[in-house]
Amino acid sequence: MQIQVTVNGKSRKSEVEDRTLLVDYLRDHLRLTGTHVGCDTSSCGACTVHVDGMAVKSCTLLAAQADGCTVTTIEGMANADGNGPTSRLHPLQEGFKECHGLQCGFCTPGMIMTAADLLTKNPNPSERDIREALEGNICRCTGYHNIVKAIQWAAEHNSSTLLADPHLWTNDVATKEVVETH
Repeated sequence: MQIQVTVNGKSRKSEVEDRTLLVDYLRDHLRLTGTHVGCDTSSCGACTVHVDGMAVKSCTLLAAQADGCTVTTIEGMANADGNGPTSRLHPLQEGFKECHGLQCGFCTPGMIMTAADLLTKNPNPSERDIREALEGNICRCTGYHNIVKAIQWAAEHNSSTLLADPHLWTNDVATKEVVETH
């Protein structure tokens, strides 16, 4: 079947099998490998992306269900500021860097996408709010303390810019270059 999805600001028309999962479509068809596959059962949250602005686990959503939707992946979170395609990190990415929220990094894209959804709904979350929002995301390194601190840092420093920009840039895995998407 043919689907049309706007991914990180770029409209994409693709032919997919009916059973293609959104995560496989993003990784295999579009080469956006920042979205990870951890459990394939929506338990770990590594595959979290935004569909029409809401965090969803893309390992249990069919690509066909995203037809006509806007999808944002971790590749679409950094902002272009005119000095380079990804010269300014999203506040959550900056928070993970500043507060050592990264360990092995496998869970990080899903954690950031879930946190972005939380901060959009609740710009000043308590530690409890953050921990409850992350209940569907697993860090196999068990680095939750610093992940929570990173989200608090983002909420304190840049809550007004937490929505991703129009995502003008993406990584082209085939050419290994950052390319403008529209």
